[in-house]
Amino acid sequence: MTIAAVVAAILATALADRRWLLVAQREHYLPGSAMRFALRWWRLGANRVLAAGAVLGVVLSPLTPAAGFVGALAVALGPFGFPLRPASPGPLVWTPRLRTLAAVTAVAQLVVIGAGVALGGGVPVAGLVALLSPLAVDAALAALRPLEDRRASVFVASARERLEGVAPDVVAITGSYGKTTTKTYAAHLIAGARRVVPSPRSFNNRAGLSRAVHEQLVPGTEVFIAEMGTYGPGEIAELVEWCRPRVAAITAIGPVHLERFGNEDAIVTAKAEIFAGAEVAVLNVDDPRLAALAGQLPVPTVVRCSAVARDADVAALADGDRLVLLRSGEVVADVALPDAVLGNVAVAAAIAFAVGVPSDAVAAALATLPAVPNRRAVTTLSTGALAVDDTFNSNPAGSRAALDTMARHATGQGKRVVVTPGMVELGPVQAGENAAWAACAAAAATHLVVVGATNRRALLEGAGSVEDALRARVIAVASHADAVAWVRANTGPGDVVLYENQLPDHYP
Repeated sequence: MTIAAVVAAILATALADRRWLLVAQREHYLPGSAMRFALRWWRLGANRVLAAGAVLGVVLSPLTPAAGFVGALAVALGPFGFPLRPASPGPLVWTPRLRTLAAVTAVAQLVVIGAGVALGGGVPVAGLVALLSPLAVDAALAALRPLEDRRASVFVASARERLEGVAPDVVAITGSYGKTTTKTYAAHLIAGARRVVPSPRSFNNRAGLSRAVHEQLVPGTEVFIAEMGTYGPGEIAELVEWCRPRVAAITAIGPVHLERFGNEDAIVTAKAEIFAGAEVAVLNVDDPRLAALAGQLPVPTVVRCSAVARDADVAALADGDRLVLLRSGEVVADVALPDAVLGNVAVAAAIAFAVGVPSDAVAAALATLPAVPNRRAVTTLSTGALAVDDTFNSNPAGSRAALDTMARHATGQGKRVVVTPGMVELGPVQAGENAAWAACAAAAATHLVVVGATNRRALLEGAGSVEDALRARVIAVASHADAVAWVRANTGPGDVVLYENQLPDHYP
């Protein structure tokens, strides 16, 4: 009976490890991520009962191995709702890094269980190891970090050599949001005059950028645009040490990744690392923090961009249904107003000017700004309804702008449906920001579909603050797949559906 209970606990540990290894991979192998998500899941509804059963099984297992079976079963079954076959954004991928992490985790767990068996406490020790699987994954992540840093340094050194050999003008872009959109616009505005290569998708960390250099940077490239992200101080400083920008830009500052930064002043400081060694600094000075930073930078040329101030160095202004682009107060372009965040347009234009693109070439390209996938992109659903795909957005400013896009495409009698799990990684302001945005969404839409449990309480509270006569009908569903099914069953031609953010399915 004792041996069987230990084996059951080992099998439960294997199942639990698979769950938390998935989280570790999706959360960029950050130590602490597995435990953070485990706590989120185990605190939900019936999972609390299951967690209590697991803990009681471990506590009572010294009295009877049967209790160990109960604890192991609870760990194996739970948490309820965690996808057994994860789909979004994809299944577990057994890369060399993940295999190493899994092996280190498993060996450490088996050593502890073996010691417990040798000391006569095999059942409770095995049960505790199963229960603490996410902690074991996090400990292995921390232990392996120096090894991964050494491995990455070899790849980074090779990427540095390629950059030095091709010798493009490097443009670096960061910001709390708007990085990918601005990168896409800048590449489009530059392409007519110079051979340009932007880093793909959101390849914005050390591994992603070095991979982009190896796979995308070819001889003859004149401009390389590197999107740079950060989860904490020092990360961008490390990136610009080997991917050295001549032109560097910050698009915006907002309450994104506050769980890691603590406050927005810390975000400004971390983002400003991008200007180390740059010749040209481009900033969206509509943000007062970036306006203040612009006056402090020891950079030879500082370009101030704006979507509201005509006297900015580069301004992208809305004039009725026209976009007017100004450079040093002079009109460069006057084109049809695109569905775009004009601050991003201004920064992109400033980058193009900084790498030597003539004003007339920028003006010509400005009339054909491309849509950016998953960022307010408009498509037609199989039901005939229009969809505004903003699934890669998770910041307050962008979420409000997406409501405006939905309104522009709405018809008088059609439904206006907002599908959202809310915004994440906003730290202490997350609940308040989600409630405030839900109030705006409930007033702008006819139907608000709340997805998942992560922000459900805040979104429902925010929607409930709107007067009954003006409030959208609120529907709560468990998953994005359930939301899509609701949309298919309840929308048709003349309706518009805004998909605002989409969380991976390792979020509850």
